[in-house]
Amino acid sequence: MKPEINIVKIGGNVIDNEAALSQFLQDFASLEGAKVLIHGGGKLATRMAEQLNIPTQMHEGRRITDADTLKIVTMVYAGWINKNIVAQLQRLHCNAIGLSGADANVIPAVRRAPAPIDFGFVGDVQPEQINHTFLSTLLQQDICPVCCAITHDTQGNLLNSNADTIASSLAIALSSTYDVRLVFCFEKEGVLSNPDDERSVIPEITRSSYATLKADGIITAGMLPKIDNAFKAIDAGVQEVVIKHAKNVLQDRGTTISHPNILIS
Repeated sequence: MKPEINIVKIGGNVIDNEAALSQFLQDFASLEGAKVLIHGGGKLATRMAEQLNIPTQMHEGRRITDADTLKIVTMVYAGWINKNIVAQLQRLHCNAIGLSGADANVIPAVRRAPAPIDFGFVGDVQPEQINHTFLSTLLQQDICPVCCAITHDTQGNLLNSNADTIASSLAIALSSTYDVRLVFCFEKEGVLSNPDDERSVIPEITRSSYATLKADGIITAGMLPKIDNAFKAIDAGVQEVVIKHAKNVLQDRGTTISHPNILIS
């Protein structure tokens, strides 16, 4: 029987809210057993870009990363946010280590082809390329990896990767060793049918219902890559994927992503 592991991705407005982030990290630190934290930080990167008069370009919820933007996201993701989270977890007696994808070759990536959309210095991650052996070594020593969304191409170039994709890929890579529960945490109660109504949580999404929700314009923008990555993880053997509010990381709430033949109790 494989040991269990929680792989949690935190993003959205929670990263920007000191009180919300502090509460989330306290809950995350109390999760029992092996765990990995992946974080984004796009909102802070966007604000810094605005202050430096560097335009932010997005396509279907994904950031287009030119050379100047790459410098900003590296400073924000791999620098301030990553080390602040690690320091907070140490305060909570959760022994953590902050990693970019370049560290120990944990997350190599391939720069995305420029057609049909040129995303610039954006890297696509493949689960089979992840250094899961190194991550397992850390986990066996009761060290919690904290991974940011900066990867590398193994040729000396940093790349910006989607944090949801990194979370999904890490979950898949570790599923050969662990029973993986993948949790996407942000500032909403789950996937909402009405973005203005926190009570409109969609409790379960299957591939067929996802197609309908997209066609009806209920699920759009940044939620699309999140759910796409959730299905990719489920298809590759991850036991469970849940999208929920950061304050509920210890509670069974939110939206479960599942196959149509899996019953959710």
